[in-house]
Amino acid sequence: MTTTVNDMLRTYPADLGGVDREAMARCIEECVACAQACTACADACLSEGMVGDLTKCIRTDMDCADVCNATASVLSRHTGYDANITRAVLQACATVCKACADECGSHANMHEHCRVCAEACRSCEQACNDLLVSLD
Repeated sequence: MTTTVNDMLRTYPADLGGVDREAMARCIEECVACAQACTACADACLSEGMVGDLTKCIRTDMDCADVCNATASVLSRHTGYDANITRAVLQACATVCKACADECGSHANMHEHCRVCAEACRSCEQACNDLLVSLD
């Protein structure tokens, strides 16, 4: 499937080296989707009657959205590439996605938005881990 991410990776004028373009594109797309899901979930949590019980969920959603957005940005820049920075960012993203998936998953039976968010987080965590493996 052609996506803007794939198109941009394909048109990059320099050689990307041994980077798995498919894994890179998937990871960028999953990070963007996860950031959106986490932002929407945090907002939905704020609309729940028991918002006080969802404080940790809201905080984790917001942290995850920020890290996912940053990861997508770092992965979208290739000039002056530093594999150590990329690995650290991917590890951080996978970590926060797991924490957010676990937190939202604990509310998934009561809040559909948390179920959807947990799924997006798990998918992003997997994409980050897959790209990490391909970088080694």
